[in-house]
Amino acid sequence: MKIKFTQGELKKQRDALRQYERYLPTLQLKKQQIQLEILHQQSALRERERSISEKRRSAEEWSGLLPEVPGIRKWLKPESVVIGKRNIAGVDIPVFENVHFEPALYDLFLMPLWLDAGLESLRELVSLQEEIRVVEKGISVLNHELRITTQRVNLFEKVKIPEAKEAIRLIKIYIGDQMTNAVGRSKIAKNKIEQSGFEEVAS
Repeated sequence: MKIKFTQGELKKQRDALRQYERYLPTLQLKKQQIQLEILHQQSALRERERSISEKRRSAEEWSGLLPEVPGIRKWLKPESVVIGKRNIAGVDIPVFENVHFEPALYDLFLMPLWLDAGLESLRELVSLQEEIRVVEKGISVLNHELRITTQRVNLFEKVKIPEAKEAIRLIKIYIGDQMTNAVGRSKIAKNKIEQSGFEEVAS
C-alpha cells in the first residue's frame, strides 16, 4: 500500500478508518442474520423431508392400485407453483406459497372408490416436493450471500482496518519527526544568529 506522508493523507486515512469501523458492525449483523436464517431454513427443510417420508410410507399401502387409473399422472402435474419472496438482511429469498393443479374431472361411478383420497394424498406429496425445491433454492441463495458477506467482513477486519491504522501510525511518526527536525533546525539557526551577533559586538 502506497501512502503519502502528508497532513492530507493523514486526514484521508482517518476518514477511511472511521468509515470502515462504522460499516463493519452492519456487515457483522448481516452475517449473523443470514446464519440464523440458514439454520431456520435447514430446520424447515428437515421437517418437510420427514413429512414427505411419512406420506410416502402411508401411500405404499395403496400405491399398488395406481395402475387401475392410467391417466392419474396428468392430475398430479402442477399447473403452476406460486412462489413469493421474503427479504432477509437485504437478501431476497423465495418462499413457497402453494401449487395449483388441473381440476381432476372423472366419472365417480367408473373410477375406484379410493381415487379421491389417493389423488389428494399424492397431490400433497407433489406439493411437498415443490416446497422442498423452493426451500433448497432459498438456502442456496443465503449460502452464496453468506460467503460474500463473510469475505467483506474479513476484508474489513483483517485488511482494511489494520492497513488504515498502520498508515496513520506511520504518517504521525513521520510528521512528528519532521516537526522535531524543524524545531532542531530553527534552534540551530537561532543559535547561529545569536552567535554571529555576539561576535559582532565582541569585535
